[in-house]
Amino acid sequence: MPRETGTTSPAVPQEEMATALVCHCPASQCACGRVAAEVAESAVAEATTMSNKEVKATLKSARDAIRNKQYKEALKHCKAVLKQEKNNYNAWVFIGLAAAELEQPDQAKGAYKKAIELEPNQLLAWQGLANLYEKPNQTDVKEDLADVYQKLLELYESGDKQKWCDVCNKLVELYHQEKKYLEVAETWQKLIRMKQEEGAEKAELHQLWKKMIQLLKDSTRNQDNKTEQLLLTAFEHALHSADTVPGEDHQNLYKDFIQCLSKFPHEVARLEKACHDMMALYPTVSYPLEVLCLHFVQSGTLSEKALHCFSRLLEMDANSGPGIICFGIKCLKENKYKEAVKSLTEGLQKTNQCPAAWYYLAEAQMKIREHRNAVLSCNQALEALGTPESPNLPWKNLAFQLKAEILIKIADADAAEEAIKALEQIIDGSSDPVISALRGQAYLNKGLMDQASKISQELLLSHPDVAEAHALEGFIHYSQKNYEQAEKSFLNAIERKAGTAEYHQYLGLTYWFMSDETKKDKGKALTQFLKAAKLDSYLGRAFFYLGNYYRDIAGDKSRARGCYKKAFELDETDEESGTAAVNLSVELGDMDTALSILNKVTEKARPGTAKWAWLHRGLYYLRTGQPSQAVSDLQAALRADPKDSNCWESLGEAYFNRGSYSTALKSFRKATELNPGLVYSIYRAAALEQILGKYKNAIATYQQILKKTENYVPALKGLGECYLMLARSALGNYLDRKAVDYIEQALAYFTRAVEHRPDVSCLWKLLGDTCTSVHVISPTKVNVQVLGSLLSKNATKQVLKKNELLILGGRCYGRALKLISLPSIWCDLGINYYRQAEHLTPVGTDKNEISELLEKSLQCLKKAVRLDSKNHLYWNALGVVASCSAIGNYALAQHSFIKSVQAEQINVVAWTNLGVLYLATGNIEQAHEAFKVAQSLEPSYLLCWIGQALIAETVGSYDTMDLFRHTTELSMHAEGAKGYAHWVCSTLQDKANRNTVLYLYNIVQMNAIPAAQVVLSKYTERNPDDASAFTMFGFLNEYLHLKQQAAYAYERAASLLKNSEDTEKYNTAMQNYGRSLCALGRCDEAIEVYTSIPLTEFDGIVGLALAYFKKGLLEESIKAYEKALSVAESEKDKAHILTALAIIEYKLNKVDAAKTLLFKCSLKEPSTESLKALCTLGLVKQDATLATAALKELLKLEKGNDGIYERCLIASAVYALQGRNVAIQREVSKAIHSYPDNSALWSLLSQLVPLYASRKPKGGAVAGSVAYTLDVNHGKEVLLNIAVNQLVAGCHMLEDKKNNPLKNIQKAIHLCPDNPAAWAVLMAACHAENTVVCLNNTEPKRTGLEMTLVSTVSAKTGESNLPHNYVRTLEDWCLCQAITSLQETGKLSEAEALCNKGLKSCPEHPALFLLLRQVQCKQLLQSHKELPDNILEELRKTVMSSSSSAAAWQWLAKIYQSQRMMTGAEMCYRKSLQLASQQGSWNGKLSSLLRLAMLALEICMANVPNEHWPSLVQEATTEALKLSPCPLAALLQALLQYNRKMGARETRRMLERVVYQPANPETIVSVARWYLLQHLYAKDDCELIDVLIENAKANGDVRALELNEKLSASA
Repeated sequence: MPRETGTTSPAVPQEEMATALVCHCPASQCACGRVAAEVAESAVAEATTMSNKEVKATLKSARDAIRNKQYKEALKHCKAVLKQEKNNYNAWVFIGLAAAELEQPDQAKGAYKKAIELEPNQLLAWQGLANLYEKPNQTDVKEDLADVYQKLLELYESGDKQKWCDVCNKLVELYHQEKKYLEVAETWQKLIRMKQEEGAEKAELHQLWKKMIQLLKDSTRNQDNKTEQLLLTAFEHALHSADTVPGEDHQNLYKDFIQCLSKFPHEVARLEKACHDMMALYPTVSYPLEVLCLHFVQSGTLSEKALHCFSRLLEMDANSGPGIICFGIKCLKENKYKEAVKSLTEGLQKTNQCPAAWYYLAEAQMKIREHRNAVLSCNQALEALGTPESPNLPWKNLAFQLKAEILIKIADADAAEEAIKALEQIIDGSSDPVISALRGQAYLNKGLMDQASKISQELLLSHPDVAEAHALEGFIHYSQKNYEQAEKSFLNAIERKAGTAEYHQYLGLTYWFMSDETKKDKGKALTQFLKAAKLDSYLGRAFFYLGNYYRDIAGDKSRARGCYKKAFELDETDEESGTAAVNLSVELGDMDTALSILNKVTEKARPGTAKWAWLHRGLYYLRTGQPSQAVSDLQAALRADPKDSNCWESLGEAYFNRGSYSTALKSFRKATELNPGLVYSIYRAAALEQILGKYKNAIATYQQILKKTENYVPALKGLGECYLMLARSALGNYLDRKAVDYIEQALAYFTRAVEHRPDVSCLWKLLGDTCTSVHVISPTKVNVQVLGSLLSKNATKQVLKKNELLILGGRCYGRALKLISLPSIWCDLGINYYRQAEHLTPVGTDKNEISELLEKSLQCLKKAVRLDSKNHLYWNALGVVASCSAIGNYALAQHSFIKSVQAEQINVVAWTNLGVLYLATGNIEQAHEAFKVAQSLEPSYLLCWIGQALIAETVGSYDTMDLFRHTTELSMHAEGAKGYAHWVCSTLQDKANRNTVLYLYNIVQMNAIPAAQVVLSKYTERNPDDASAFTMFGFLNEYLHLKQQAAYAYERAASLLKNSEDTEKYNTAMQNYGRSLCALGRCDEAIEVYTSIPLTEFDGIVGLALAYFKKGLLEESIKAYEKALSVAESEKDKAHILTALAIIEYKLNKVDAAKTLLFKCSLKEPSTESLKALCTLGLVKQDATLATAALKELLKLEKGNDGIYERCLIASAVYALQGRNVAIQREVSKAIHSYPDNSALWSLLSQLVPLYASRKPKGGAVAGSVAYTLDVNHGKEVLLNIAVNQLVAGCHMLEDKKNNPLKNIQKAIHLCPDNPAAWAVLMAACHAENTVVCLNNTEPKRTGLEMTLVSTVSAKTGESNLPHNYVRTLEDWCLCQAITSLQETGKLSEAEALCNKGLKSCPEHPALFLLLRQVQCKQLLQSHKELPDNILEELRKTVMSSSSSAAAWQWLAKIYQSQRMMTGAEMCYRKSLQLASQQGSWNGKLSSLLRLAMLALEICMANVPNEHWPSLVQEATTEALKLSPCPLAALLQALLQYNRKMGARETRRMLERVVYQPANPETIVSVARWYLLQHLYAKDDCELIDVLIENAKANGDVRALELNEKLSASA
């Protein structure tokens, strides 16, 4: 082969080198290194022919290196060759190969190019370069790669054809990726020619042509003409080379060919030929016809050939989309617009490849006035047509113009703006006068008159013969109401284009509005409207105005309705036409037509539209009594216009008729909210509130109406009815005085109403009802003011009594009957006469008058029965009147009740009245059966149960009381209330039945006493003259400890019996009254009452004696008791009197006489009262022997739950006197164990724990909580005890924010603010909280309260009747507590002043004197100077004066300790320990021991060499731990051990015990943690240090964490 001058490179076989270079697979799939080695071997083999052995050997070494994938070694060898022969071709190829494998593409590329430069026609370098460019990591080399492929094609063309084809495939693929379709086509065509030259089979060529189609058809839009022609040629060759013709593949290929042709507008002839050829081959396939049809549609031509094509396609496939589209276009051309819209819509749903079809659809929709849909269709057409530069420009211009026309016909500002934008997008549209006219109309619709006028003038000048120019001028004049000029302009437009219906319509409108003459002139307005309708049968407004003409001018309603109906059918959004058609149909009585129109609209209406149709149909349904349908339609109307107040009002009426009162009320309120002037809506809202029983709201709403319309009679009537209903409700609840007020107001409003409308019968009836409603009220409470106009008097107002009011009611009923005679009013009048007679009977009126009233009542009721014999109420009322005792016509009564039952089967009232009639006549069995029937009809009817209770009482049944109780549970009635109270009182008076099952059920379980008291209070309110009821009422009040109410009831009973003949009842009532006065502490009045009556009986004399005793008249009391003793019959009564006498003797300081009397009681027949008195006497006199003996006898005598609290209290006091503190707790705990539901025992335990079991304060707090849970009524005492126990236990707010002493004592004060002890405990709780806060290094929150609380306690003790010693002790404690609090908060001057103030009032008060010295001493100690000996001596004397106070000795020890007098401090602590031990104070002992240990530990920590102090620490802490598992004692022991042996294991163990004990206080744990951390650092125990630090973080110990940082830093 030819070489460059000076080169001696050996030749390498090209095929082997090509193989090596083309292969570039991954190592896992193909070992390229191995191939490279083979290439190297070939090169070396060629090199053997060289004379230069050194070059040969080096190339061989390079080959071996490439074979072993040692590419760097190969590079070295190649470089060695190049040093000798720098133009060695094979060496450069090897370098390119090795560099490529070493991922050095630039070096490889340079090597290959150097080789190509040396031998441009050699394959090896070109193959290597192609291999390099084909690697995935090579980017931006596609152009170079294409050039390499082109060169390889040249080199392979005359040699290896297969490799040429492979490279050709790669080149085509590369061009396709780069979208170089022309190069793809040309290269592939070369491949096909190569195959043809080689004599390839027809099938192979067919596949190659199909492959070419596939490569080119994807992006036909971007292809140039040459590419298109090559593609079409490929289609033709593929079609001709197909094996199977006809066949499915061939058919699909033909479809693709036709589809491709349809995309090229200039290939029309070729398209038609292809379609016809395919139809010839495949006559049953519709596809070519569809393509042809779409082509004709898009071209805009409807030739005979096109119509034939349409027809043939529809014959072949009636569901073909293109065929249906073509049919629609044909219908459009034939003015069949609705059919066109239908067909085009259907066709477009089947195919979306025809933009022109959207245009035709929009045109058809515009013709039938579906403007909104037409705009959407135009938008679809424009979207399908694509960009303005596309070949569809004419269609786009037409679509924009059509869209503008449609938007102008919509005629609103937004549509006009959109129309202007559409016109602006028409290419070259400015020169078209029609488009300019459209632009002028758009400006006119937008309100831009100047622009529209300018366009009009320009058009008239430039195009005077264009109709649109004159029409635009006419539109402008019409909008300005220049009807004469408008007439001229429209006539000119019609002259130039007479077939435009719109011009005739507007000319008709011009005549219509020009004047009445032109409106009525048939030759003008009517003629133009008729022409417009004839020219365009879809012009709805023309028909609308024709309807207006026929309705308003011609008076032909039938023809007018036809026109309106036609207009509405054409445009269903035309509310005016629809409303007019419906209204005329209703006027003509054709409801079916009206309803059909409305139904048609509502069926098609979208939500929120067609308000008028929904409203009209809703009103129709409302008129025809179909409220549910009316509600639905009116709701739909409101969805369209939620602000229509009239529609809301109609909806409220529909809801009302349907019975949905609450919803109706909301609707009327909404209507009023939208339009406050709708009086009817306000009235209906008030009426609905009245129906719903919201009378107060209804009254307010009615008043709102009267503010606007003062004499609006419906509102006055409604107000009267509301007050009447409130009065009836108040009467039902026995609130008679309130009812009278309501009746007065009701009468006032009814009177105002009849003043304006005296002809309305119902107003007079309501007046009668109101007057008659007072019949149940006591006459003393009825004083009603009535307007003088109602009484036919001049006076403005007059007060009427009950009788006068009832008479007025009868007159009102009579006035109502004069206006209209109704049986119901006759019945009401009869009942009124009966009520008048009923009122007169108790007051002793002439019997003739009563008989006359009853006869009138009877006649009125008979009249009502004659008028309406089927009304059961009238028969029932007649029976009631006939059965009254003054008439006594029981036969008529029985007949009436039976007739009432026959008239109404479910008639519980009549059956009950029949039972009462039988009961009154002594027919008990028949009465029982009648009541039983009534109960079965309505089990909750009260009166039948009262009847059964009366029967049970008559026959002496055990169920009597239960039946009466049931009547009170059902409702309130006089008979039931008094009957139940009678049985309750009778049961209570029988003291022998207390433990019977009957008593426990009827009285205790049924809560009978409060229930009877409540119903009897209502009974006496309405029946104030029933002495027996007041006596029972007082008796029940006494049982309930309602002393004031009991005294009032007894006084009322006595006043009622004062003038009666039964003196015995009067005396009993007076004794009851005296007893209640004595209970109230009104002893003078009680004595006066007792002495006003003769006292011969035991109870009366004892009551007087008790009154004398409470008054302090002890001598008189003794005389009275002695008199009672003389008349006492039982030994028990005598024992009670002797006990009372003993108490009086004790009051007279005759203790021995008292003892004698009490012993006398005990000897005869001991009573619990006498034994309790004897035991109490022993307690008072500190006589433990007497108290113990009395208690022993008391416990023998009294067993069970009776008096358990008093027994425990006395026993606890006796044990306390004996010094047996443990026995106190055990006694109460034992009682609680027996009676766990007794709240008083739990409360007692809570009270005693702080006094006698102070080590168990948490138990005391729990006991108090249980007591509070069992009985909340004792909360004020129990909460106080809980707070005290919690204070003793050390509880505070930081532990529990909800349950702590401060919260509980605040609740106690809230319940009982007059208890001075509670305020004292509040002071202690505040002090405790402040102390806890200070311990946590934060500022106290409750400061400055000391003086306020001291003053409050003093004020509360002054108001109370507490014992003097208790008050003095409490005040002294509060004063000392206040001084201590002031001292601890640093307010020393205030504390000293308070001490001096207290000492002035009580100079010999040792505690105050000690506090004064403590305050003064603290001031001295703050100066940090040593105290002189004389001051120390003075302090010692002060403490000696309070020698019984352990706290005083502890304070002195602190003083000594501050002065470094450690021995003296030790002696003081030992003295305090001695005193605490003598006093049995556990807290005192523990405190002294701990302080003593801390004193000794302080000395030990100072490293004083004395064994006494360590042993003292050990001794004191050991004793403290014996008393309690005290964590502080354990800490002190651990610190002593730390001081002795810091690094010892025992030290760590003791400190860890304190730190990790869960219940230990954090303040103690923090100290232990501090020392333990230092110990662990000293031992360098990192693991335990980490554990301790985690513990510190968990507990928030900042101090320990800071120490850890310092120690770790130093470590």
